[in-house]
Parts: sequence; C-alpha cells; structure tokens
Amino acid sequence: MIRTGIATREGTAMDNADAAKVYRLADGTVGAAVVDGIGHGPHTSATAPLLAETAARISARRGPLAGLLTASELIADPGADGAEADAVAVAARAIPDDDVLVVNWTGDAHAYGWNGTRLNLYTDDHTVGAQLRANGVALEISRQHDNWLRTSLARASIGTVYTAGIRDRLVVLTSDGAHDQIPPEEMAALVRRHADDPQALADAIVGAARTGRDGYRDDATAIVIHR
Repeated sequence: MIRTGIATREGTAMDNADAAKVYRLADGTVGAAVVDGIGHGPHTSATAPLLAETAARISARRGPLAGLLTASELIADPGADGAEADAVAVAARAIPDDDVLVVNWTGDAHAYGWNGTRLNLYTDDHTVGAQLRANGVALEISRQHDNWLRTSLARASIGTVYTAGIRDRLVVLTSDGAHDQIPPEEMAALVRRHADDPQALADAIVGAARTGRDGYRDDATAIVIHR
C-alpha cells in the first residue's frame, strides 16, 4: 500500500499561492503534485489548486510529464486581463509493486528520496543562479540570480520538464518555501524522525520553515509518499 501525507502553510505575504494534491486510482496508483505559484497576482491563489488537481489526476493516469504539460495548458494563455497565474511545480506517480517512482518538475520545486540512511535530492533548480553555478560562476554572484527562473509551468514543454526515477521507498516533494528555509541537515533529521508516518513528516517539514531576517516567510508545502 502507498501511504501519503500532505501539508501546506501560508506565508507572511497575502494569501497562500502554493497548492498540493494527491490522487489515488482504483488500482492504488498515486499521482501527486506540488504547485508553487509565482508571486501573488490576482489569479494565483485561486488557480494554484486547479493546477495541482489537474497535475495529480493526470499524473496518476498518464504519468507526471503528461500531468504537468496538461496543467500548463490551463495557464499558457495570459488571459483577457493579461495577468493569468504562473507557477513552478513537481509531480510524481507511484504504482503499486513498481520499483521506480517517476517525478517530473519545472522550476525550483524539489523531489527528495530517503533510502533509510541518507536524504538524496533528485531535482535541480531551473534558475539562472543554478545555471551560473554549474558553469563555475562565483557563489556570491550566482546567488543573486537564484530567483530568476529559466522556465515555468505556463511555458513548459517536453524539453523544459525534466524527469527522474527514484527507487527510494520514501519520497518528499516540496515548494521552495519549505526547502529553502530549512537547512539540509535539519530536513534529513526530520525525515529520519518521521520516516514511518507520512502525514507527521509533511506537517513537520512545513512547520519547520523559518522566517527570514527581513521578517518574510514564504508559503511552504510538502507531499510525502511512502511505498
């Protein structure tokens, strides 16, 4: 049986622009999606749950690549007012008795796997900062570009939605309001402590997200999948 946990917490800026959904098929297959709305535009908090619902349901049936590309079509047009929501996202599909859980993502949402002793990050950020670091640019310079996204859900294509296969039995999906505000060693400690209780782990991750020095705390969201 595949067990799941899901949690989200509003940040300090306006309403919650994050959303998450887990959907289970009749055969036990699970589709899951974390959507992190970009900014707090007029449609963001209302549209994010629709994107997560769409991505999770399609991920369960057709896989997470199809899930994210289908969700992308909902916001690919800027709308009549030119201010349609945009987001980054990570989606997953877990099939009973399958050794590999498949994730797809676009932007800076994360997917982690826990092998019983170590927490492994299986995604990389689609940001200018990450690209600069990969090309040897100094950390102090590249950090200044970490909020510059190279792609987003509204602009997603097969070429910009990346794929990873995870064999670990415990998988964690997070928005950046969670993983950017929790030191890696603390995240690993939380997973170790709550590895047998997906809901407790999701709650713990979201609850551990800290407020920055400027008093700002981003929306934080996590989904835990235990196979």
